Amino acid sequence: MATYSSRNRESPNILLTGTPGTGKTTLGQELALRLDMQYVNVGDVAKEKELYEGWDEDYQCPVLDEDRVIDEMEEIVNNGGCIIDYHSCEFFPERWFDIIFVLRTDNSVLYNRLQQRGYSGRKLQDNIQCEIFQTILDEARSSYLPSIVFPLASNCPDDLETNIDKIKDYIERWKASKEQI
Repeated sequence: MATYSSRNRESPNILLTGTPGTGKTTLGQELALRLDMQYVNVGDVAKEKELYEGWDEDYQCPVLDEDRVIDEMEEIVNNGGCIIDYHSCEFFPERWFDIIFVLRTDNSVLYNRLQQRGYSGRKLQDNIQCEIFQTILDEARSSYLPSIVFPLASNCPDDLETNIDKIKDYIERWKASKEQI
C-alpha cells in the first residue's frame, strides 16, 4: 500500500458526504467540471468493479466491501485533485482527505427527494432519522480532524452556487498554504 500525505499533492482531495438525497452527486459533478478535478462516485466504482460482500434484505441493496473499495481507490486519491462522493465516511483512511463537506438538507425537502427516488418504508424513515440526528456529520467529526469537517446547507439551487463558492475559496486557501511550506 502506498503511503503519502497531502504535502505531496498539488490539489486537495475533497470528500462530499451526507444522507442520500442531500445533493452530493450534483455538487460533486458540477465542482469537477468547474474546477478541473476528478469526480469519483464510490457507489459507481463499487458497482462497476462489483465490490460487494453481500446483500442487505432490509434495504434491498448490496453491502459494500469497504476493504476492496479502499484498495481499488488508493491509486486514484494518491495523486490528489479528487472529489469523492459517498453517503458514509468512517471507513476511508484519514490521510486521503484535506477537507470534508457534509451536505445537510431540511427534512421536509429531503423527504420529498427520497420519495421521488422511490424510497419508502424503513429505508425512507431511517434516512430521515439519520438527517434529523446529524448522524453523518457526527460520524465525520469523530473519524477525521474536526477542523477539516464542514456542514453545508443543500436545500435549493441557490445553495449549490453558494457551496461551490465556499469550496473554491477553500481550495485557494489550501493551495496558498502549500506554497508557504
